Amino acid sequence: MGGLPLTSVWLTCQQPARDQRRGRYVPETSSHPAKMLPALAAHAITAYTRPGEMVLDPMCGSGTTLVEAVRSGRHSIGVDIEPRFTGLARANLRLAGEHHAPGRGRVVTGDATDLPRLLPNRLRGQVALVVTSPPYGRRTHGLVKATAGHGVHKRDHRYGQRGGGNIAYAGWGGLIEGFAQIMAGCYAMLRPGGLAVIACRPVRRRPADLIDLPGQLLAAAMAVGYQPVERCAALLAAVRDRQVIHRANMFGLLAVRRARGNGIPAAVIAHEDVYVVQRPPA
Repeated sequence: MGGLPLTSVWLTCQQPARDQRRGRYVPETSSHPAKMLPALAAHAITAYTRPGEMVLDPMCGSGTTLVEAVRSGRHSIGVDIEPRFTGLARANLRLAGEHHAPGRGRVVTGDATDLPRLLPNRLRGQVALVVTSPPYGRRTHGLVKATAGHGVHKRDHRYGQRGGGNIAYAGWGGLIEGFAQIMAGCYAMLRPGGLAVIACRPVRRRPADLIDLPGQLLAAAMAVGYQPVERCAALLAAVRDRQVIHRANMFGLLAVRRARGNGIPAAVIAHEDVYVVQRPPA
């Protein structure tokens, strides 16, 4: 994907996601439809920054990047367009503070396509690392509840209300364009030589149409000035005794079964592509 060779594999799901969050995040965090794995964010932060440096997530959702940054002694700032999710992010940062996390975190509610206007001028050129993942894959998100006589009900699978400016509902072209605008804003915040970590996976727009979303996001980042550094794979599955143990949710499994039933050789996704890009040092 994207033309870069694979550099490394991150073992980021040896524990199930719920166990990674238990006690470290408020229970309401489960209502966010597409939470980043805490171990993925933590690995990126510890690999590419030092204590005391600033980490930014322009689509922070429930605040995973921010929480893992402050718990590891970094400082963080995040933006999200949905007030419900920025409320969750603040609650998770408060919980980290109660656990004596050494870093400081802040959350801003707003449209990240206008990022420089939302963030303090003092942060321009000061951010060491951006960690983010765009909103995508709504068909495989959410939680289910089975009730007697009423079947299975899906919940917490939407990013917010349509028409509110969220690029999750902007269409395919709008998603890529909005992501490019967000990455351009991050570029202004990054210090020279600063890095951005972009995590996502290929998606199917139609049953037989597998889209290289990671490669398209990389191209969008490069178009606004970033240089590619690494391509990694962050596992969404565990590895035990040389065996891969998938952790796909029910929706992911159903999507694969439907595709196979239609003759499409789909497989359960067991990793996210992670692209590391850089604002040039000079």
